[in-house]
Amino acid sequence: MALRITEVFYSLQGEASRAGLPTVFVRLTGCPLRCTWCDTTYSFTGGEAATVESVLAEVAKYPARQVCVTGGEPLSQKDCLPLLTALCDAGYDVSLETSGALDVAGVDPRVSRIMDLKAPDSGELARNLWENLVQLNPRDEIKIVIASRSDYEWARDVLRERQLDRICPVLFSPAQGLIEPQSLAEWILKDGLNVRFQLQLHKLLWGNMQGK
Repeated sequence: MALRITEVFYSLQGEASRAGLPTVFVRLTGCPLRCTWCDTTYSFTGGEAATVESVLAEVAKYPARQVCVTGGEPLSQKDCLPLLTALCDAGYDVSLETSGALDVAGVDPRVSRIMDLKAPDSGELARNLWENLVQLNPRDEIKIVIASRSDYEWARDVLRERQLDRICPVLFSPAQGLIEPQSLAEWILKDGLNVRFQLQLHKLLWGNMQGK
């Protein structure tokens, strides 16, 4: 089995319910999407060849029990699935950050899936694989990055129409530099939405720095 890895690094988880926890990140190379606000374009190409065993050995160098497999879009590599299973078998608490454009059904059930839904301003609205919603469970999370008022209104309406918050926790996150975080917070409060507002903790601490 062969993987392409952009980086393995140790930091604090910046997003979702595990925010603030020391975490080892495994960033796989490649992504079929091109979201307008993407902050990890360096992971689209390149990377280094690795095996599942070599990735496990690299992860084991760090003290964290939390491991996050991210990208790019990690599920674009077929060997992502055996990597996730191997990490779970090794005793790690594993999460997967995925775009929502690829089928999540094959992911090991021990993994917490942090799945995006792409709002219109991402430029990738048509890539949302809505069938994924029936695969999710309360251990998973749905994340929507919001870049404008119209994005917010779309996300609010999808939340209500599809009752997303009855499936799993839902996260609304402002796209950095495109919308004022305070505005998003106020809209959520005004509309009484059952979502978690989140800022990217790692960016508050270190800025948009690779490996953080």
